Amino acid sequence: MISIILGFVIFWVLARKLQLPKSIVPAGALGLSVFILCVHLTLPSENNLRIALGGGLKPWALLFGVFMIIYFYREILKRLRSLSKKNIKEDMVKTFSEASFSDVELDRYSRHIIMREIGGSGQKKLKSTSILVVGAGGLGSPVLQYLSAAGIGKIGVIDHDVVDHSNLQRQVIHNDASIGLPKVFSAQRAIQEQNPHIEVKPYNRRLDRAIAHELLAEYDIIIEGSDNFETRYLVNEVSKSLSKVVVSGALSQLEGQIMVFDHQLDMPCYQCVFPEKPADGLAPTCAEAGVFSPLPGVVGTLMAAEAIKHILNVGNELKGVMLIYDSMQSEIRSIKLKKADNCRICSNGKN
Repeated sequence: MISIILGFVIFWVLARKLQLPKSIVPAGALGLSVFILCVHLTLPSENNLRIALGGGLKPWALLFGVFMIIYFYREILKRLRSLSKKNIKEDMVKTFSEASFSDVELDRYSRHIIMREIGGSGQKKLKSTSILVVGAGGLGSPVLQYLSAAGIGKIGVIDHDVVDHSNLQRQVIHNDASIGLPKVFSAQRAIQEQNPHIEVKPYNRRLDRAIAHELLAEYDIIIEGSDNFETRYLVNEVSKSLSKVVVSGALSQLEGQIMVFDHQLDMPCYQCVFPEKPADGLAPTCAEAGVFSPLPGVVGTLMAAEAIKHILNVGNELKGVMLIYDSMQSEIRSIKLKKADNCRICSNGKN
């Protein structure tokens, strides 16, 4: 009996290895069962073949029962999986038809759609979100490129500067053909070439108090990548009053830092972390002190990732934390932030 079972197992393994038709194994099992049944029903109990086959039908009936349970269990699982895939596909078709995704967009975002963390509903969220990027320079370049690639539906970019040769060492969204062109128009051209399915709104001017409230109110998320404290303080103040989420980044030669401020929550704001503007010379700009070429790419990409994570509500966001990336030591460390009691922006819950 044992030798027959082992023989059948070997037969099953060989059938899988040789990729024989799936019907071979059930057919073999059925044929073997018929043979064993005939032996026990036709031959006398003292027959050697019948003794070799277990001496009776009880052990074979038990084995056959176990086999059938396993077989039907596998078939039920297959059908459930098939039904689940069908339902998921129908849900995706419904989701994308409601969000007006074209066939080209479905193909473009397919690597997002198949992810459990994103899927069709997540891609729909990305398309329905608007993000304002403050600064189209070192940090703004990778931020804009990855937001565009990810399929953010509406991207605004504000910057008053023009493209210069010295920018091209790190501001990868611009090129030689853009020299002398306002950065926002250069960025707009690059984004639309990368993804023509999204809306891009350029603002060729400096962000100031006269327009800040109205402009920031138009967008769901603000990504602050400017190179001066005046703009950072202004974005913080206005975003706080509007209860906006701000992803903030900064560079210093060989290091970069990222923070996420969710002004809908009771958490520190930018002014809690930096109460006053540093004295002249203590925090030089990239133009004054230089910057390691790949650094803005690393930090800017992380900023884009934080914004996308917030939209999708996945992962751990950098809320209440400052992440510092040291490019020379290949080291990332984080510092927990605390609200400042004397912060003029958010102390005692006042805006």
